[in-house]
Amino acid sequence: MALLSDLINLDLSDCTEKIIAEYIWVGGSGMDVRSKARTLSGPVDDPSKLPKWNFDGSSTGQAPGDDSEVILCPRAIFRDPFRKGKNVLVMCDCYEPNGKPIPSNKRHGAATIFSHPDVKAEEPWFGIEQEYTLLQKDTNWPLGWPLGGYPGPQGPYYCAAGADKSYGRDIVDAHYKACLYAGIDISGINGEVMPGQWEFQVGPAVGVSAGDQLWVARYILERITEIAGVVVSFDPKPIPGDWNGAGAHTNYSTKSMRSDGGYEVIKKAIDKLGLRHREHIAAYGDGNERRLTGRHETADINTFIWGVANRGASVRVGRDTEKEGKGYFEDRRPASNMDPYVVTSLIAETTILREPSHSNGSGKGAAAP
Repeated sequence: MALLSDLINLDLSDCTEKIIAEYIWVGGSGMDVRSKARTLSGPVDDPSKLPKWNFDGSSTGQAPGDDSEVILCPRAIFRDPFRKGKNVLVMCDCYEPNGKPIPSNKRHGAATIFSHPDVKAEEPWFGIEQEYTLLQKDTNWPLGWPLGGYPGPQGPYYCAAGADKSYGRDIVDAHYKACLYAGIDISGINGEVMPGQWEFQVGPAVGVSAGDQLWVARYILERITEIAGVVVSFDPKPIPGDWNGAGAHTNYSTKSMRSDGGYEVIKKAIDKLGLRHREHIAAYGDGNERRLTGRHETADINTFIWGVANRGASVRVGRDTEKEGKGYFEDRRPASNMDPYVVTSLIAETTILREPSHSNGSGKGAAAP
């Protein structure tokens, strides 16, 4: 008699050319990832050759019950680390039957910005540092923490090893390898300052691909924690008090910034970000005011400052970039629950397409290092 694990791991290539495609989309809350699977007649490596599909938007908060059909448009294909073989994960965005993007479809607006000739010419690169917290399923309390209690103060946990300091490494490493298998440009992982909190990095990725890859990496993490019986939280401040929050620091560069003389371009771009500080904060994730307090390696949410090697700044420039006169910078303001389509496209729009002619609601004065 076959075991359930035997059936889950069946190699379909021995008996059929058909494959399974898992269609993934962002749900109505803007943070939930949904998916469903369909059978295709054979392998596909071009999303434009995949069929559109639909789902009941009234069950995801994305359509009314009397007109509930939402159309899924395939946008990016990844190898499926769960079913393996030639099976695929498909990142989609969502439209009304008339072709209009639904309100929760943030990819459409991002793709419009990234397809602008001025933006395409600058080849914007993004590297996103996604922090998250692993929680015990039945208590919603961080993994490794005593039930109803607290571990020792922060200090020993960042990038640490040991059963008394590192909690959930098997999940983290499984996710790392699954993302590499899928074809995601995951560039690293590390344990974070608060115990039970981790980070993975996606990038460098160009344009809208950064958002596609981060959403699929989040989906894979949700699936792995589902298997492990653990909850993943993207809350920007899961535990109140003297504990670090969770962010999604976004590293960014353009062709001009990466070229000789790029440091001057970087400084001008940072000035533009300062002029639109409030608009960016409004788009950088819900609950971010609980995280951006001026403590725990953050700048105050109402103040825009930048500096070299300053992890208490809104925007940080690395020492190597300063020394070489070109490179990239890190926007430290985005929360862990941000939408990468929104954040990456807004940074590109502000720094490439906007002229710094006036303030659109800045924070307090920007400060150079």
